[in-house]
Amino acid sequence: MYLCSRGDNKDSTLVEQFIARKADILFCPSWKTTAVKEEEHDEEEAAEPYAVMPPLELFMEVSYDERRAMLYRDLERGDIVVGRINNIREYGFFLTLLSTAGGLKRDIEDLDLSALCHIREIPSTGSHDDPLSYYQIGDFIRAGVKDIDRYQEKITVSLHQASVSRSLEHIKLGVIAREELPVHYSRSLSAASDSTETYEPILRRCHGYHNPSVVDYLLERVGISDTHPPSLMRGLQSKLFQEDDFASAIRKKQSTSWALKCVRAGVDHFKHGRHVEAMNEYNKALEIDTNNVEALVARGALYANKGSIMKAISDFELALESSPDHRNAKKYLCQTLVERGKHTEQLKHTHIPETVIKPESGRLIRGHRAASVLHFRVET
Repeated sequence: MYLCSRGDNKDSTLVEQFIARKADILFCPSWKTTAVKEEEHDEEEAAEPYAVMPPLELFMEVSYDERRAMLYRDLERGDIVVGRINNIREYGFFLTLLSTAGGLKRDIEDLDLSALCHIREIPSTGSHDDPLSYYQIGDFIRAGVKDIDRYQEKITVSLHQASVSRSLEHIKLGVIAREELPVHYSRSLSAASDSTETYEPILRRCHGYHNPSVVDYLLERVGISDTHPPSLMRGLQSKLFQEDDFASAIRKKQSTSWALKCVRAGVDHFKHGRHVEAMNEYNKALEIDTNNVEALVARGALYANKGSIMKAISDFELALESSPDHRNAKKYLCQTLVERGKHTEQLKHTHIPETVIKPESGRLIRGHRAASVLHFRVET
């Protein structure tokens, strides 16, 4: 916004044009893809989940008048400010404003800003007590903005908790110790006193900078999902893509295609009697695409041909789970079960087959019905 306020700056036009082109995206409610998480921690260095930096204007060449005008423009009722009492009158006390607190963070100590806290905006502990008797010149005060007159440049503050916005209700108002001053203000003082201090060294010294979950925390704070991130590029607006256009679906298509190439190579090996090479190709296909139906059917046929009946049945059943109407899977499973039944009859084994496909319907029959169907099929 600093660039946009400089009419003689060439970059200002570029920024304004960019905002104009992307306005429908920038200001669209759907930009925030998750619920914004309200900040619950007090601004304490020890509990800093992300790097709390001095206000950016401290590192920029922004004029006194411009910073003052920007503050009166952006400060709103319900915001929180921190100041030092410089005068106490019978109707209230005056503050020299040092810093903002809560959401808005600005470097304002050198802007010569003052605010009035009227006596009626000071909570009283008793009906006959003088509220002002609890305050002294030099006290640090944290207060809510009660009213702001941008034309007259007057600010009125309050110590009643009801004066702050709902998102800042957890911040207590009243007298504070020097140690309770906002972290960004304390770091501003340190940076201002040392002309060699630059943005990056201060950033790297912050506790929050080294938080391994800082990116996830900040995404949650601003309401952006890391699984469906928005984009300022219209061609990458995720909501305009079909499910088949996402990486997982495309990868599935690629895997299926590569697996089928292996299956075709395996079938060729099988036809030429190279069963070991064929099995290797089928296994490779199933490594690429775990539930590839053609690979399962082809491997099942090879198992059946080698006499591994149970392994063949397992592959055919897995294939039918993924594709119940697969013609070859039903056909080969039926033939394999019939062969198993014949073998059982020859050995006069008493084991009842658990599963068989009734050929004319293609339906799976289980238990004792399977035994009768299989027995009928074997005898005919």
